[in-house]
Amino acid sequence: MSRHHAILLILLGGSFMSLVGLMMRLLDTQDGMVILFYRSISLSAMVAIVACLRRRISPFTFLGQLDRADMMMGLALAIAFMTYVYAMLLTSVASTLFLLTTAPFMAAIIGWVWINERPHPFTWLAMIAALIGVGMMISDGLDLGRTTGNLVALTSALFFAIMLVIARRSGKADVLGGTFFGGVFSLILAGGAAMLIGGGLGITGGDLGLVLFMGAFTIGIGIALVTWGAPHVPAAEVSLLVLIESVLGPLWPWIFLGESMSGLEVIGGITVMGAVAMLAIKSNQSSQTA
Repeated sequence: MSRHHAILLILLGGSFMSLVGLMMRLLDTQDGMVILFYRSISLSAMVAIVACLRRRISPFTFLGQLDRADMMMGLALAIAFMTYVYAMLLTSVASTLFLLTTAPFMAAIIGWVWINERPHPFTWLAMIAALIGVGMMISDGLDLGRTTGNLVALTSALFFAIMLVIARRSGKADVLGGTFFGGVFSLILAGGAAMLIGGGLGITGGDLGLVLFMGAFTIGIGIALVTWGAPHVPAAEVSLLVLIESVLGPLWPWIFLGESMSGLEVIGGITVMGAVAMLAIKSNQSSQTA
């Protein structure tokens, strides 16, 4: 695959994923476990289909190839997915997506401690800038009553970061196996919670259609396209390209539903994304001169 086509795939995948916030706002139900349960069904199925097609293997072979690293990634992703859904319900789409862009910095620290992967020196400066942006959004959340949602979004970023480090440590070419497990574990956890401590798994036909679409296409296809293109593009550039999710994500609810963004959300989000962008550029320059 050419680099040009790989870039287009990553941008398309990020664009698909940017629609999650809009889909969440269109739902009548506000039960996070019900949303996560049905979303996980179509997500797991779509990821398995894409993995089989991409690797040219049967579903049984795909299941047989899953290993402990995939399971560990899946556990981290299941928690990330769960907190992601609740963050969308408890705070704005903009804050959720902007705060999720802190995951690369968290991954840098975790990777340094866990697998002794020393961060790029510029990481620390970029991290300070990102923390300033996060501080702006958290302080804005205090005024708007969104503090819990913002903290849940940061928790989601933390577990996405853990998944990234596990993937890096495993040396796998893609995270499709881990994403499949993430969907399966989310399905089990959300279904159990909804039945035991929630109000059951009842959902309207309209909401069911939206949630299944969300799992299969906005997330399932989105992750699959990014994963497909990522091996053909330097990792630093992938970090830049997937920022399109955080750029477009807040725009869809604003355009179609009138969900506005506060000034601090915008300034804080731009600060965080700018820090990620600069880190990716610096990392790319270093890899080219190494």
